[in-house]
Amino acid sequence: MSVPSPGLTYAQALRALEARGRFGVRLGLGRTRALLRNLGDPQATVRGALIAGTNGKGSVLALVDAALRSAGHRVGTTPKPHLVTYRERIQFDGRPIGADDFARLVERVLSASDRIAGRHGQPTEFELLTAVVFARFAEVRPDVAIVEVGLGGRLDATHTWDGGVAVVTNVDLDHTDRLGSTVTAIAREKAAIIERGDLAVTGARGDGLAVIRRRARRLGVPLTEVAPAPILGWDRDGIDVELPRLGRTRVGLRGRHQAANVAIADALLDTLAEAGIARTDGAARRAGYAAAEWPGRLELLRIGDRDVLLDGAHNPAGATALAVALDDLRPFLTGGPLTILTASMADKDIDGIVRALRASGAMIGATIVCTGMDLARAMPAVELAARWGTGMSGVRVIVEPDPVAALDRVLSAPTAHSGPVVVAGSLYLVGAVRGILVDDPDLRDPDISEDR
Repeated sequence: MSVPSPGLTYAQALRALEARGRFGVRLGLGRTRALLRNLGDPQATVRGALIAGTNGKGSVLALVDAALRSAGHRVGTTPKPHLVTYRERIQFDGRPIGADDFARLVERVLSASDRIAGRHGQPTEFELLTAVVFARFAEVRPDVAIVEVGLGGRLDATHTWDGGVAVVTNVDLDHTDRLGSTVTAIAREKAAIIERGDLAVTGARGDGLAVIRRRARRLGVPLTEVAPAPILGWDRDGIDVELPRLGRTRVGLRGRHQAANVAIADALLDTLAEAGIARTDGAARRAGYAAAEWPGRLELLRIGDRDVLLDGAHNPAGATALAVALDDLRPFLTGGPLTILTASMADKDIDGIVRALRASGAMIGATIVCTGMDLARAMPAVELAARWGTGMSGVRVIVEPDPVAALDRVLSAPTAHSGPVVVAGSLYLVGAVRGILVDDPDLRDPDISEDR
């Protein structure tokens, strides 16, 4: 009698995914469509919203997810990128997929990948993960799925799915090497997720909005255009806004920019109801918006006697939002000068990020600690420090190449330099720091040291 194969371990599944990194980013839908077809088209089992945009995708996802779950809906989500574990990218009812289920589905998707590779080429890491997402959703059958686009929209692997509702949060310059050098070009890539038969929502403005309008009009898709909600106030834990029908509403995410995101989220919930996918009453929306969490994005931790603010801010628009938030939050944070712990990928607009953060009045007298990440794309700490050290008086720039040593140095600073700490510039850095500072049982991966 034959003994069944035990299957991939979690560590082996991780290694298999990481190995696909050598294929890089290859935009296109052919491989993912073939992969999903080989798996029985699991994406066809779920309806919901596909969210594209330069910034705000994750915040809208978090707000909508929280409101839907408050209303009793079973929700599948795909936050990205992950901060601590790959498993964060596949969530059901607010919890990441378990390690055993993740390994099992990666093995299944890899087998399908081998079957289609001869004709379509080897799928990339992101394409494999997209297939794992929909394979999981086909198993757990959420009432609604909220899926975040990876890059652009038109040729992103997630665009193999049409859930019935398409959202473009906003359009700004980012990934210009792949999406185009103008807002108009980038908007075309993002607007392409709008398909005939959909309902659509956008918070875009200017040239980006004009492109989205044309796409919707050409396909006969009803488009809801959303302006930011009026802001009524804020404190260290969130903001208060005015929403149609709800009136004064608490939002548990920090930063003025969340006024735009919660307005989009509210319109998206209206649109999901109009599409017959999921209904969410006012009480559930209020509860969800107030309870929403978005790890690593203006996330405020209390570490000993220090306030530590985690925020990716990996492009100029994100850095501008962080700069405004620092000025708004400063009166509510512990005293003393700021310390900024920062790293960046070399392919980002680092000068634009630095300029945006320098505009914050809270940066006066700050200490900038530049570190690096063990990634091919990462900018060396010394080069990053040179960018920060040019043309900015009154700040101290320090180089500490090792991020763990840099964090220890920042948190053990003497009293004279023990003001709030801001970790920003790269979600890879934010993820590494969060993994050290936050012990979340759902994010603990199995011990893979021996397996490796």
